Amino acid sequence: MAKPSVSRSKDKRPSLRCGWTLEKAARKRGAFRIAGLDEVGRGPMFGPVVAAAVILAPGTHLDGLTDSKKLSEKRRIEFDLEIRANAVAWAIAAVDAETIDRINIRQASLLAMRRAVEQLALSPDFLLIDGLDTIDWDCPQQAVIQGDGISLSIAAASVLAKVHRDRLLVELDREFPGYGLASHKGYCSPEHMEALARLGPTPLHRKSYSPVAQTLLPFD
Repeated sequence: MAKPSVSRSKDKRPSLRCGWTLEKAARKRGAFRIAGLDEVGRGPMFGPVVAAAVILAPGTHLDGLTDSKKLSEKRRIEFDLEIRANAVAWAIAAVDAETIDRINIRQASLLAMRRAVEQLALSPDFLLIDGLDTIDWDCPQQAVIQGDGISLSIAAASVLAKVHRDRLLVELDREFPGYGLASHKGYCSPEHMEALARLGPTPLHRKSYSPVAQTLLPFD
């Protein structure tokens, strides 16, 4: 297998606007099917990490799309529908808490992104990936710090992943009541910390994360 070419962008300029600059540069290098990749759920101490991959047609109109964290929940849901309806291809994948504990969250995030790419209906020939890392995939790739605020393809992936994980946590809140999962989505909020101390961890808590691990330590 040929080793994919890899580049990394460290441009953090706040003036950059989410657009097509990175996609256009990739097309000049000969790419046709450019997939944006992003993940959500690295920080929470509960539940899976979720990743999405999205291939957009050049010039797709998604006015106002940017990093999902900067969008309201209502706007994220609206974009989620638009992206699913207009993308050339999209896919979502998750890696569970048990695997996160076994291989660590960084590797689990990369695995989730690779699984998302594997599930795309069209195989991409270029990857734009949010963050510092590239994935185990045989095509040119570019890792972009804060890429979800620069590339529309990455921003689209961030929205799909965020909406999917938030919905999953709302469902899991009914399965594991008392933890407030629907509100904090598994992050280490005061409400979640108090519930963890009172109720103990569920099977979906990440036992390698220190707040969860501390509740499992035996004390006399």
